[in-house]
Amino acid sequence: MLRGLLFFVLAVCVLSAVAREQIPLTAWKFHLGDISGAFQQNFDDRDWTEVHVPHDWAINQPFDMRIDMQSVQVLEDGDKAPKMRTGRTGALPAFGVGYYRTDIISEPSMIGKRIRVEFDGAMSLSKVYLNGQYVGEWPYGYSSFAFDLTDKWNYGGKNVLAVRLENKTESSRWYSGAGLYRHVRLVVTNPVCIGHWGTFVTTPEVTERKGKVHVATRIENHTGELQNVHLENLILNAQGEIVAQKSIRKSLKSVDDIFEHDLAVSRPLLWNVDTPHLYQLISNIYVNSELVDTHVTGFGFRTIRFDANKGFFLNGKAVKLKGVCLHHDLGPLGAAVNTRAIERQLEIMKEMGCNAIRTSHNPPAPELLDLCDRMGILVQVEAFDEWRIGKNKNGYHLYFDEWAERDLQSLVRRDRNHPSIIMWSIGNEIREQGKENGAKVARALAEICHREDPSRPATAGFNGHVAAIKNGLAEAVDLVGFNYKPHDYKKQHKAHPNFIIYGSETASTVSSRGEYKFPVEERRGAYYEDYHVSSYDLEYPNWASTPDTEFEQQDDCEFILGEFVWTGFDYLGEPTPYNAGTPARSSYFGIVDLAGMKKDRFYLYQSKWSNKPVLHLLPHWNWEERMGQSVPVFCYTNYLKAELFVNGKSMGMKEKNRLDKYERYRLMWKDVIYQPGELKVVAYDEAGIPVDSTCVKTAGPTYRLRATVDRREISADGKDLSYVMVEVVDKEGNLCPKADNLLFFDVEGKASLKAACNGDPTDHTPFFSPYMRVFNGKLMLIVEAAESAGQATLRAYGGHLLPVIEKINVINK
Repeated sequence: MLRGLLFFVLAVCVLSAVAREQIPLTAWKFHLGDISGAFQQNFDDRDWTEVHVPHDWAINQPFDMRIDMQSVQVLEDGDKAPKMRTGRTGALPAFGVGYYRTDIISEPSMIGKRIRVEFDGAMSLSKVYLNGQYVGEWPYGYSSFAFDLTDKWNYGGKNVLAVRLENKTESSRWYSGAGLYRHVRLVVTNPVCIGHWGTFVTTPEVTERKGKVHVATRIENHTGELQNVHLENLILNAQGEIVAQKSIRKSLKSVDDIFEHDLAVSRPLLWNVDTPHLYQLISNIYVNSELVDTHVTGFGFRTIRFDANKGFFLNGKAVKLKGVCLHHDLGPLGAAVNTRAIERQLEIMKEMGCNAIRTSHNPPAPELLDLCDRMGILVQVEAFDEWRIGKNKNGYHLYFDEWAERDLQSLVRRDRNHPSIIMWSIGNEIREQGKENGAKVARALAEICHREDPSRPATAGFNGHVAAIKNGLAEAVDLVGFNYKPHDYKKQHKAHPNFIIYGSETASTVSSRGEYKFPVEERRGAYYEDYHVSSYDLEYPNWASTPDTEFEQQDDCEFILGEFVWTGFDYLGEPTPYNAGTPARSSYFGIVDLAGMKKDRFYLYQSKWSNKPVLHLLPHWNWEERMGQSVPVFCYTNYLKAELFVNGKSMGMKEKNRLDKYERYRLMWKDVIYQPGELKVVAYDEAGIPVDSTCVKTAGPTYRLRATVDRREISADGKDLSYVMVEVVDKEGNLCPKADNLLFFDVEGKASLKAACNGDPTDHTPFFSPYMRVFNGKLMLIVEAAESAGQATLRAYGGHLLPVIEKINVINK
């Protein structure tokens, strides 16, 4: 039986290749700078650079601290007047005009077909031309969009598709990337077909016995004649078995119509964060018994419920949102989409115990949502960072009135079938919070969300929550997000018991990986002359707090849905607290640094959020300059108690203490006198029996390099990545925590060096450089596969250090 079903599915896929073709457009010619006539069909582009899309034209450029220097008042940071800012958008040249051109040969099979081009994102102010003729434009660089090319398509030969993009200065608050940074494809269909984003799947009733599936399918008819259309919907489980099937027939004369019907699946496997079961809807369109289109839609069975007093429920079970905010850049890879890079970020977050992502502050790449579906990660998808009142001179406010509805509609229609998505955010810290018309705008945007997807709530993140409540803006959304307001959760819940509240942006603790500052104390607005901040995780900007401050309120307020920490990873731009006249060009907020290496804070969150045993010591134990002085020692752990030893001598037992905010979540020995040797912590169970231990040793002189390869086998597809962490260690293999050696690296064979990054926000070495200093003993090398199989050899070396050589197999999968 199963063999027959699989044969059926294979046959459908073969037929669909005839009925509908999707052709990736990856090979383009690129020119940076405005140039007259570049969209014309016969323009000479032989001198242009050949690039592969997704492509970010700015990421492999030198840093320049003047390139994004600006005088601006950032109200969200508490600025009282305009002040100079540097590094705000990553100190990379992501501004200006760029042109892309590609040639497409029309195949005989395309005759009589509809031709559409789809962009997952184009940064920004895109204008699209085909064969020298204007096709259309879309300003918002984060939106996905499509244009019909049929009327301008040359079915007899070559077609030239050209795209003009422009990033204006002062158009973003962070590094936006530049170019065709997401995928582009050509879609070829018959005149009768399922429309773009034309399938909407919901599961209105889900029980252990039965799952009801409602399918709404928008079918287009471009023949100009009456057509007898037969829609067949099949639901397949993960094994490829058909578990439900239903058909509907209609006579279709109009340009498009909605076909709706219900299916039922017996004993559906539910999608949740632990077992994210997925199903596929196969939609086949027949005209007079001939298959003319097939479309595949992934979905899952799950229910969501939000309660003002009890929080969030997934499939009827209470789930606290343990979320992080993520910007769309991929650190040293820039904004260009790479599925493996996104997957690695999500794997690290899952390891930490994270179960939710907020796509701050814009529509994400489709790949992120596909991964969240597969990995069991809940998602808040966010649409805008600006409405009519701008935060940037050339920001989205210039386009809001004309484009906001189209952008929000596109977002919801594109993404509404993803089971991972649980809410739509219409805005982040928008400046209408205190304005008279703010509630009116919010209601209009929320209504678009409800119109396009009645199954999910609308929300927004408020930093001016008192003003947003006063002017009615908070009432206009279904879920009320508070940015940095843990002190006010209880008060606002009591005052507004109908509000469903959560921490839409929390903590904003800052730290530099491996840097420790003295004295060790909670410090608001920390600033140091070396442009780093402390990894004791007690420092934060004026508006923010430590993780523990938020933990306390999350634990004590059952009504809170959860939190989204700012941020999971460091990102390019917004180098708070070193915004003005410093070398800083990337953020310090991340739980993980820009290179993808864990900071100490990772283990604090892991000890709070995960079920894994966690026992992590900080700081390092190389403090020659503090001989005989106090060096506080922290332990991030989910064990209840532990004992610290210095060179075998007990420093005492510590237990978690609910009466103190920091002792509730950390074990701390504040008066440890430094002496070189071994720092060891032993964890005990409730019976006083040792159950775990870890130690940190004083490192000797730098001696050799050590490499940790995340994946030794990668696909020969020209895109897959292997991340290799290189560390400087002593003879015994202890990390040298203050090492800043200059390293060189070579990659030979069937791979190449894609990027290098050491996680230092002040380092101006370009990411494409074949040499770089380690930062506090570490750096990350990113190796990219070739398009053919074989072996690659990575070699890292520098000065007197013994080098490291690693082999990576590039295979056909």
